[in-house]
Amino acid sequence: MIVMKFGGSSLADAERIRHMGKIVESQLSRKPVMVLSAMGDTTDQLLEAADLALKKKKISIKKIKDLHINTIYDLKLDKKTEKEIRPLLEELKNLLTGISLIRELTDRTKDYLVSFGERFSVRIAAAYLRSVKIKAHAMDAWEAGFISDSNYTAAELDKESWKRVPEALNPLLDGGILPVITGFIAKDAQGNITTLGRGGSDRSATIIAAAMGAEEAQVWKDVDGILTADPRLVKDARPVEMVTYEEAAELAYFGAQVLHPRAMQPCLKTNTPVLVKNSYNPNAPGTRIVSVLPEKSKLPVRALTSRKNVTLVDIVSTRMVGQPGFLEGVFSTFARHGISVDMIASSEVSVSLTLDAVNSLEGFKEDLARIARVDIKTGKAIVTIIGDVGRSSEILQRAFGVCAGLGVQVQMISQGASKVNISFIVDDTQAGLVVQGLHKNYFGEPREG
Repeated sequence: MIVMKFGGSSLADAERIRHMGKIVESQLSRKPVMVLSAMGDTTDQLLEAADLALKKKKISIKKIKDLHINTIYDLKLDKKTEKEIRPLLEELKNLLTGISLIRELTDRTKDYLVSFGERFSVRIAAAYLRSVKIKAHAMDAWEAGFISDSNYTAAELDKESWKRVPEALNPLLDGGILPVITGFIAKDAQGNITTLGRGGSDRSATIIAAAMGAEEAQVWKDVDGILTADPRLVKDARPVEMVTYEEAAELAYFGAQVLHPRAMQPCLKTNTPVLVKNSYNPNAPGTRIVSVLPEKSKLPVRALTSRKNVTLVDIVSTRMVGQPGFLEGVFSTFARHGISVDMIASSEVSVSLTLDAVNSLEGFKEDLARIARVDIKTGKAIVTIIGDVGRSSEILQRAFGVCAGLGVQVQMISQGASKVNISFIVDDTQAGLVVQGLHKNYFGEPREG
């Protein structure tokens, strides 16, 4: 069997749901299980409704109601579907009323609130599939075996879920029924609704795929897969046919937000391939994420990414030489100020590292200045090359040649312990130019047309 996950843009309205139905129909022979996000911008609209109830004591679910009820009408679904949705809309309205009266929105309540988006979408999508003669059954995630801890907004599934998922789904699949399951949500042992945090719906799909021993997990988005570069920077960016889990995780961390690294962890445990596909362009091959690449796919560079608005911190002290515990003092200063480090490079007398943009570093700089000379530079960007670091000499020679040709000064370089990334720092204003130059060098001249 396979797992097919569809994101919000793939379910944005009646037209997209019909399109999704055709994609699913084409793969019925592979015994799919579906995992769905909320329709379109529903999650954002739910949070906006809560904010309105909290700050202005005004209850309004008009946008949310109109989208879902109108979609039911547009899809010409039977009255039963509307009867399933209206009690949920009433439940949502009551929740918002409670938020406005108590004037408080806890993480537990927030999880309950945003769960409505997925609960609406699976009921409408399953009803549509039934209307086109596909035996589909809508399920909330807890009915499919998802039991989590009580870490609201970032819950982790209980180990028992791995056993419960096949127990819940195999009987349906054996009976020729297509399960349509809410992504992103679960319930804790007390019966409270929880959410799985960033990349939650993708993670729901990969957990089901891993637990079921699926042939693959398909993640349907609005892009052709993982691209060689950000298409907003490089018009000629093209899909990467295949990457490893490690490469995909590094790309995500350094700015290519196709799949969150957490979403890939379940499939990494079981070596289950993940296929990223475009629901707007289903004939495109997409990108397959696997444990090990075949020899023919081992190009020196797989993809490029960049992240702007980075802060560079240079720490220099002759006291570093031969002094045990110096770096401990440096990093304990970061810990006290709640600042996390991205990249690091060091020599005998200096350490350079990068941080995501931080509002204020004054107190931090004063603390650090007690043990070293500190220079903080803002407005920097990380450019990351993902590829075969076993060929780092070749990769770096070409990268520095590109930078020199562009008149760009590389201010720091770091090779990740993962052995799949080389990152370096340039000015924010130069990042786009560098990525374009590197892409041309590694992947060739732009294609005609």
